[in-house]
Amino acid sequence: MAKSVNKVILIGNLGKDPEVKYTQTGMAVAHFTLATNERFKDKDGNWQDRTEWHNLVAFQRTAEIAAEYLKKGRSVYIEGSLRTNSWDDKDTGQKKYKTEIIINDLVLLGGRDAGSEGAGKSSGMDQRTPEPEPSPAPSSAEITDEDIPF
Repeated sequence: MAKSVNKVILIGNLGKDPEVKYTQTGMAVAHFTLATNERFKDKDGNWQDRTEWHNLVAFQRTAEIAAEYLKKGRSVYIEGSLRTNSWDDKDTGQKKYKTEIIINDLVLLGGRDAGSEGAGKSSGMDQRTPEPEPSPAPSSAEITDEDIPF
């Protein structure tokens, strides 16, 4: 059988704060939406914007991180896979479908205070580049064979 791939990579902005629930076994599950935007020229040469909304699901520690650090408007990088679930509508009996992205990797973008709703709030994650450690001062003493412990 040929190898297949189910991989999604998205960079976008959260449409709402993540909603976290817990299973009976205590596993965290977060649901939220992500908007990706596309700009293109139509047949008349006018610029058009198109927003695509994606349903995202995170589990376990990733769900907890999403709940703690993600807020509406925050920019985020997502890697995951597509999953489509189906069910029969109780009222109409019609078959319904929902496609979600199951998150494998989540990276916060845009610094600590990114996001239209989260501006001014600290996420608690310091994403600054660490300062280089100072070099030790050069020693004037020369190392001899007696300094070597073997």
